[in-house]
Amino acid sequence: MTYDEFQSELERADLSVRAFAELIGMRPNSISNYAKAGEVPSHLAIIVTLVAELANRAVDYKALIARLEISPKLPRGAACNGEFRGDLRSESERQGKLDLS
Repeated sequence: MTYDEFQSELERADLSVRAFAELIGMRPNSISNYAKAGEVPSHLAIIVTLVAELANRAVDYKALIARLEISPKLPRGAACNGEFRGDLRSESERQGKLDLS
């Protein structure tokens, strides 16, 4: 879906980018950054299309989504202070110890 089509779907749902981002637990900048590429990822296209259709059918989609426990998405590359998250091996694997049990 192009970013322009995405914005049209937002308008059908009477949502701004900011309101949509809050609804699905994302940061508004993470969504508006797709304008540069001109396309949005398929998962966002599916969500906005379904939300717009629910809105057109007068279904309270906000109440439906509010029932979900959506955890905010961590920024890419998020790590604890002093900890690199690029190596997903266990501590023993990183130290050269293998658990053979």
